[in-house]
Formats: sequence, structure tokens, C-alpha cells
Amino acid sequence: MMPPTVRNMNASAWRSTDLRESQEWIRPFSSIEIEEIEQAVETSKGVEIAKIERDTFPLPTLGSVMETIRHDLIDGRGFALLRGLPVARWPREMTVRAYWGLGVHIGVPVSQNPQGHLLGHVKDIGGDFHDLNSRGGYRSHAQLPFHTDIGADIVGLLCLYPAKAGGDSSVVSVAAIHDTMLALRPDLVNELSVPIFRDRRGEVPSGKKPYYAAPVFCLHQGRLTTTFVRRFIDTAPRHQGVPKLAKKLIEALDFFETLANSTDLKLDMDFLRGDVQLVNNLTLLHARTAFEDFEDPARKRHLLRLWLAAPNGWPLPDFYYERFGAVNNEGRPTGMAMPGVVPTVPFEDH
Repeated sequence: MMPPTVRNMNASAWRSTDLRESQEWIRPFSSIEIEEIEQAVETSKGVEIAKIERDTFPLPTLGSVMETIRHDLIDGRGFALLRGLPVARWPREMTVRAYWGLGVHIGVPVSQNPQGHLLGHVKDIGGDFHDLNSRGGYRSHAQLPFHTDIGADIVGLLCLYPAKAGGDSSVVSVAAIHDTMLALRPDLVNELSVPIFRDRRGEVPSGKKPYYAAPVFCLHQGRLTTTFVRRFIDTAPRHQGVPKLAKKLIEALDFFETLANSTDLKLDMDFLRGDVQLVNNLTLLHARTAFEDFEDPARKRHLLRLWLAAPNGWPLPDFYYERFGAVNNEGRPTGMAMPGVVPTVPFEDH
């Protein structure tokens, strides 16, 4: 057991020991709610998926539940698991419409890659976790260490098919990591509270350098936020103008990851077929274990991903906008909104 720490009063500063027994973060759908979702799908059929909004995906009773979940995501614990969408009996378009419709009751979908995909597919199609010119980890079967995604307030994942083995999901509170590090090694907190160079991994917007800088711990207008992908930090020095990582910074990054993986802090969760995992991408890290797929291609592990901009979300420092430099009319980062690229909602990943 870790020694006592400074406890952040923010609700997102939880530990797994706070939540492991209660499972209050799991919200099953009732049969009546599923019927309401199906009716909303039917109502939305005359609307292109990318143009579906709250008004065109009405949830007369479930809408208030989604609003409560949205509040918990932004100003509460920062994550939720919605259980029981009947994806086994729904056709793919119905599944996508239902998932999208639930998503727009939380936030606004934004682009996830230079191709303008508003719906992502997390699936092993031979991607390389170590590729220096892509974010290929989510397109592989490799372990994904604790990280944040690049350009969203909230990350949503819908499980279409689980793996044959592995692919287990975990989340951890960055505020809890910060509090623990502050109590044990305050000098290392300082190392992670200043801008640190990050590799763009080949996804370079027009007019930008192939790297940018952002702190791991960022206190802005009274809110602690984060952005963290360790391998993007480790490879940033390959670019001219980026210095080698100092020994003290490496020590701080190593300790940060050790705390993230501690059993006192991280929360492991089952991720079943039909589950929707929603995670505040500004306050939590998420991870998955390596996995083994079924031989049948139709049963490969397959998740659908949404990146959601949250209207009226937390104020953000400038470096969140430096990554891509685009904002929506609410002032939120718009993911990978590349000039001239028309956003699309691909049903399949090939």
C-alpha cells in the first residue's frame, strides 16, 4: 500500500481502491431504453450520420441520463461504462447510428486522422506500434501503455467484438498520480509541469514543425489537465532542434508510468460486447493489454471509436490548440481537421 498522499479535492482524483467495489461507474441499459434508442435510430434515418444532432436523435427519457453521464465525465470521476447495446442483432448501420446518436448527447464528434474519419476503427490490421510516421498502435494487437488520445475532450469506444484473449482495458486518474508524486517526489512533479517536446509522428499540419511542446501536468485556471503518449516524447529528439531527454526528465516519466500502473491507482475493467466506454481525455489515461484474435476474420477484436469535443468543457491552455491549430465554434479542439479534407463516417476499416 502506498503512503498517505495529498488528496486533490477534484472528483477526478480517485483511486481504484475508491471505486473497485462499488461499480457505480457501470450503467446498464434497460430494455425500455434500448427501445428508445431504436426509435431514435428510426427517426434519424432521413439524416446523414455525420449530420445527426441531439434534435434529430431524440431521447425523451434517456436524454436526461446522458446529461448526467456527461456531467460525470467532465466534472466528476471522468469515465463511465454503458453496458448492453444489442450489437449482435443490430445491422452495422443501425449500430453506428445508435452509437453516434448517444455520442452527440455527450459532445460533438471530431476528426481522428488526416483522412477526416469521424468514426474510428480500433482493430488489428497489421499496424506497427513502433512506426515513427504513424499512430499505428491502435491498428495492431500490441499492448498500449497508459496514454491520452490526441485531439478530443472525451474518447468513446464501443465494443463490437472482444478478443479471443487479452485486450483488457484500464483507466487511471492523472490527478491521483499527481497527488502521489507530489507527496513522494515533488522534484519530479516540477519536471513534468513544463513544456516537453512531442513527436507528431508524421501527422504535420501545414505550417507546423514536426514536433510541438506540452507539459504532462498542466494547471490552467484552477484545473489540472494532461496530455501524454510516452513514445511520442521518447522519439521527439529525432527531429533537428529537439534536445535529448535529460536524465531527470526520464526519471520523472518512468515514475509517472510506475504510478499509473500501480494497483492502488489504476482501475481494470471488463469490456464486453455491446459496452460503451467513455473517458475524459483531459483528466484520465487509458490503456489496454496485448490481445490474441480469433482466426475467423469476422470475429476479430473490433471497437468503434468517437473523439468528442465537449461544449462548455474545461478551459484549455494554448498548447492543446498547437497540436492541430483548429477549434470549433465552441472554442474546443477539433481533432485532426485538415484543410480541404471532407469529414466522413466509414462503416468499415480496410
